Amino acid sequence: MLVLKRKAGEKILIGDDIVITVLDNRGDGVRIGIEAPKDCRILREEVLRAVEDANATASTSSADTEAQLRLLPTSRVV
Repeated sequence: MLVLKRKAGEKILIGDDIVITVLDNRGDGVRIGIEAPKDCRILREEVLRAVEDANATASTSSADTEAQLRLLPTSRVV
């Protein structure tokens, strides 16, 4: 891992087309701006982990859930 010390307004360049700008440094956090191509996916790690956890939970079902679904009325499209 590369560790850099930057001040507000300073930039970090990644490759030819990604620019990270330090916008503000506030005590326990830093605000950054990221300029990157539209096809470059940028995610916050905690959001990605939350989505992965929610997907994992949703993909598992219990016998109780299946039984409840079987009790739901069905409708037919004519």
